[in-house]
Amino acid sequence: MSRQQILTLIAMASINFSSMICYSILGPFFPNEAKKKGVSQAMIGLIFGIYALCTLVGSLILGKYIVQIGAKFMIVAGLFVSSGCTVLFGFLDQVSDGTVFIVLCFITRCINAIGFSAAVTSSFAVSGKVFPDNIATVLGFMEIFTGLGLILGPPLGGWLYQSFGYEIPFVFTGCLLFATYGLHTDAVPSSQNSFLRLCTRIKILLICFVVFTLSSGLGFLDATLSIFAIEKLNLSAGSVGLLMIGLSLPYGAASPIFGVISDKYPSIRKWMMVVGGMATAVSFCFLGPLPVFHIRSQLWLTVLMLIVVGFSLCMSCIPTFAEMIACAHENGFEEGMSTLGLVSGLFSAVWSAGMFFGPTIGGYITQALNFEWSAGVQGALAFLAVSKINFQIKASQKASRTDVSSSQGEKSPLLPKTDHLRVDIS
Repeated sequence: MSRQQILTLIAMASINFSSMICYSILGPFFPNEAKKKGVSQAMIGLIFGIYALCTLVGSLILGKYIVQIGAKFMIVAGLFVSSGCTVLFGFLDQVSDGTVFIVLCFITRCINAIGFSAAVTSSFAVSGKVFPDNIATVLGFMEIFTGLGLILGPPLGGWLYQSFGYEIPFVFTGCLLFATYGLHTDAVPSSQNSFLRLCTRIKILLICFVVFTLSSGLGFLDATLSIFAIEKLNLSAGSVGLLMIGLSLPYGAASPIFGVISDKYPSIRKWMMVVGGMATAVSFCFLGPLPVFHIRSQLWLTVLMLIVVGFSLCMSCIPTFAEMIACAHENGFEEGMSTLGLVSGLFSAVWSAGMFFGPTIGGYITQALNFEWSAGVQGALAFLAVSKINFQIKASQKASRTDVSSSQGEKSPLLPKTDHLRVDIS
């Protein structure tokens, strides 16, 4: 690799690592802390989900204008805003309970999300420009550090919370994110490409639906798993942090493997999404498990299903970004930073939509019914995405066979061949 490629990998990996620590550190203790301040489960889910909603809006806007704004500026400014809001979030326990606490949580999370969307959207686009022929491999490599951030965040947050109180986890991780540096990139002229044109492609929409279900499942677990583990499995906040490693460790470990496979064998990317989505659907149904199975909630079963979810989410997620870029190029989008910005912005926006839907709707269903049924809904979404992708694969294969048959028909003679030696001349 060239020096620029090495520096790009280091910069993007550090962004993924520090950002994911800041995001995942809330899981073990914040839901229970908010509950002490009189916040309902549905509102806790909304506090988690509003972050993703603002990231969605920010990704769409910033992805469109990444060329004009500049990738480096977006990364540096985004990290500065996100780190500052992370530190401020650590002092919200000093405010009064109820409405004031909820409002300040929403404001801080919204501003934090905009900064996060700027940094992540830029990092995807920069990676795609610097590594145009190995996007999935590089994405898989960077997801190692995403996984490491998700692995270290919950146990680190649980330990810092139990040892030093509510403020220290956020101050520590905010300073860590602030230490992350940006990347210099050359400006690229803008084009006439648009999100509207990109979203008119059926294949793009199907991949977006897959991405939506993946992030929805992760967001759902962030907002609900800790309370389920504390109440049903009798675990402490520190133990919940260790429990979440069962999800993030296999995700981070398998990411580079699936990335290499995706780049080396592009034809199996769709099947990776299908198999991964099916495994995700089954594991969510048994995570609780669903009451229809009449199986009691047990720690070993929860851990096993979290491990399966980690692997399956990784298998489904890694090929999606490369497939979206390939589809954009197939439909006439130029190869350059503007297209990469559009695709990365759409990817981040759809991911954020799922992260909003998962904790918000999941939190509401959990409050109305229970965790088991809410996890089953996430499994049903994953199964629906698998069905759509599988249908699209079969339709494309049928169309290919039809094209081959048509081409062979065009090459065949209009009249049957006649042996000129046996022509009846009478």
